[in-house]
Amino acid sequence: MLADASGLSKTALKKIMQQGAVWWQRDQQIRRLRRGGRELQPGDQLHFYWDPAILASAPAVAKLIVDGGSYSVWNKPATMLSQGTKWGDHCTLTRYAEKQLSPERNAFLIHRLDRAASGLMVVGHSKSATRHLARQFHDRLVNKTYLARVEGEFPDTATPLILNDPISSKPAHSEVALRTYDIATNQSIVRVNISSGRKHQIRIHLANAGWPLIGDRLHGKAGDLPADQPVPPLQLCSWQLSFDDPDSAERLKFNLDDESNYLLDDQSQHHWINSN
Repeated sequence: MLADASGLSKTALKKIMQQGAVWWQRDQQIRRLRRGGRELQPGDQLHFYWDPAILASAPAVAKLIVDGGSYSVWNKPATMLSQGTKWGDHCTLTRYAEKQLSPERNAFLIHRLDRAASGLMVVGHSKSATRHLARQFHDRLVNKTYLARVEGEFPDTATPLILNDPISSKPAHSEVALRTYDIATNQSIVRVNISSGRKHQIRIHLANAGWPLIGDRLHGKAGDLPADQPVPPLQLCSWQLSFDDPDSAERLKFNLDDESNYLLDDQSQHHWINSN
């Protein structure tokens, strides 16, 4: 049916289905259609979202940190999406996890990272574990620590600086502490803990406070660079994640190994002063 309607070969359509661009709908049920052998009934609808540029995109490679069976923890690279759109999901962490884990299993989104950000994410593989973990995020029981490289010298204070400007008229709370300062570039690496999860919260809070993130096109200075000057990658990384195991209730804590290497391409070019 799809081959007749689109003029594409069945081989091409099978690949497109695997990439998540075809949807099946029956009454109020709608889901991605992965296989071409599904039997259709009168009244069924197929939705085909075909964008060759999107489908030609190659997924980035994420690193598995731990496979907990009913959940897994990954180091998501920048440029990888947290979740898909109607146009496809083959470049998302959830789809990547489904295809890479052994044995294969469904992957459910629990929380998000900006596409341009990197770092730790937890993915659910059962509905019960997903509900359990999502509830922890909703109830603010998950500890999330980020690293960011920002413009300017961030103050070295005894206690973290509290940033709590509302975002989209909703309360938002960020605690920021200096890790290192680079004299040569006048840039700082800061550690950020958030208890709320508003969209672009860290980027907005730091920009409003006068320390915009390096590589931030929306809220920082990257959008003001000349057209012929390359924009550096967004310097934001989910560095540490702590939550209760959905099966055993054991408190788990994961963090990436070296703080600075997740934000800088070449450490030898910078002169960092460690904070006390």
